[in-house]
Amino acid sequence: MRSLSRSHRLDPRSPSRVGTLLAIAGLVLAVVEPSSAEEMLVEGIAAQVGNDIVLASEVIEISRGVEERMRAAGAPPAEIFKMRRDALERLIDNKLLSSVVERLELSADREEVDGAIEAIAAENGLTMQQLLTSVTSHGLSIDEYRAKIKGEIERGKVVNAMVRSRVSLEEEEVRALFEERFGDQPSGGEEVYVRHIVVMPEGRSARTSAEACAVVRDARARIERGEIDFATAAREISDTNADRGGDLGWLHTKDLAGWMARPLASLQPNQLSDPISMPFGCNLLHLVDRRTFTPITYEQAAPQLQQFLVSKKTEEQYIEWLEVLRGQTYIDRKGAFGG
Repeated sequence: MRSLSRSHRLDPRSPSRVGTLLAIAGLVLAVVEPSSAEEMLVEGIAAQVGNDIVLASEVIEISRGVEERMRAAGAPPAEIFKMRRDALERLIDNKLLSSVVERLELSADREEVDGAIEAIAAENGLTMQQLLTSVTSHGLSIDEYRAKIKGEIERGKVVNAMVRSRVSLEEEEVRALFEERFGDQPSGGEEVYVRHIVVMPEGRSARTSAEACAVVRDARARIERGEIDFATAAREISDTNADRGGDLGWLHTKDLAGWMARPLASLQPNQLSDPISMPFGCNLLHLVDRRTFTPITYEQAAPQLQQFLVSKKTEEQYIEWLEVLRGQTYIDRKGAFGG
């Protein structure tokens, strides 16, 4: 069976990671409205959910990283305050979920958490030590990471127990999605795997069109000499798609713009084009590979399409269920959050 990992690639979302968190708990955050340029938050109860509370410090803690980036970008106090209110709502959902997990005895034990972490390491080709090193390098302690994994497992259990049975899927829905995703795919032809660098006038590496092409020519020469690879060069100088190393993936030749199709037609795999000057900038193409295009059949696509639709419907049902749960739970937001 052909892989679906190409330009028509599906991106199904895992049902176990569906939606936001649930719960039956309460947070109460006491906040003082910003009275000047400096917003003041005082410790206290932000909201009460059922018999549980969450303190202002909890909201501040989970929003700290986002707030730092917002302040660095010059975000006004009103936007920062709205972000904190959104953080409070996520914490309310966390408390609701915790209550449901406790009531239905769905808590994840240590062995389940260990197994999930081992599976994550294996899926990413890492040893346990490499995974944990990566976790701590991103500012998360091992205990915090384990708590996040535990929460993911428990959310999955709640979804399975309370939501999944409400989801049904008809074949007509799968066929409709197939037509939407693949109905216009070519019946044959060729596709090419392309990487692309573009240096724009007035971009980060050049001021004029002549300078842009000089930068591209220099990069091409360095790649040809083996001093640098194409992806690294793209990250250094390209004004688009730099974060992906200029990778455009597999493209059908019929979908290529003329200025790309002409030089690519004469290239062999792993060859570079000459610099291509266009009004928007100077370009360099790398033909990674080419292959015959074979259309994806319904039978090939159906399993992933079904998974995508079930995940989407599960999320929709989850959100509806969460709203019902919120309506059935005493939730009282305090202070500035009470409006």
